[in-house]
Formats: sequence, C-alpha cells, structure tokens
Amino acid sequence: MSHFFNNAFYNNIFYLPGLSGAGKTTISFGVEDYLCSFGIPAYALDGDNVRHGLNKNLGFSPEDREENIRRVAEVAKLFADSGVIALSSFISPFAKAKQIHEDAGLTFIECFVDTPLEVCEQRDVKGLYKKARAGEIKGIKIFF
Repeated sequence: MSHFFNNAFYNNIFYLPGLSGAGKTTISFGVEDYLCSFGIPAYALDGDNVRHGLNKNLGFSPEDREENIRRVAEVAKLFADSGVIALSSFISPFAKAKQIHEDAGLTFIECFVDTPLEVCEQRDVKGLYKKARAGEIKGIKIFF
C-alpha cells in the first residue's frame, strides 16, 4: 500500500469542496488517519482549524472567502512541497476557488462532496441553515 502512495500521490493535494454538513471534515480526517496508519504523511486542512488561527482575521464576505481559500491553497502547497499529502476541505462555493488552486500551480485532485442540501440541513451541526432560513445570514443559494 505505501509503495503505491510513494509513487502516485506524494506531493499532492486532495481538494474536497462541498456544502456545510456534507461530510467534508469527516472524510478528510478519516483519510488523514488512514494514510498516517500506513506511514504516509498527510494533513487535513479544514475550515475550522484554519479560521481559528491563520485566517481568524477574515470574515465571510465574498472577498474574505476568496482570501481564505487563497491562503489555504498556499498552505496546501507548502505541505505538498514538503512531501505531505494535503487534504483541503472547505465550503468554497466559487468557481474562482478552483482557479486559485490552479493559479498557485498546485497539482490537485478535486473530490466534490455531493451531499443533498436536505441532508446537510438535517445535520446542520453549526446551525448555519437555521440561521440562513431565518434571514440572519446569506449563503444557501451560493452555487458551486
């Protein structure tokens, strides 16, 4: 198993965009644990672990969301350049987010986590859908 990954996926980024509650974090942390169990260096970059540190000064305007993804792409590139597989899971609803990864010269594999909106709303771990339905925040209709 590790021989396969040594040749195929080191220095790579797996980009997992999707809606809030789609399962991106669960998948990326599960894959990280799995790869590390075989001695394959991997790190999950998730919206929560990045926004609490590196990007804590950013809000949720379109410009700040774009900057959030740009910074994440740069961090993912640093991981990949050092031989660590980066698992980048974010709500990145803009086609521009994919372009940012491409413009940074990143080799990445995109795995859209395609969970139906109804399922994401049922999960609603962060209460975002409830707030959106109440008109407190915008964003459910942002297209991927």
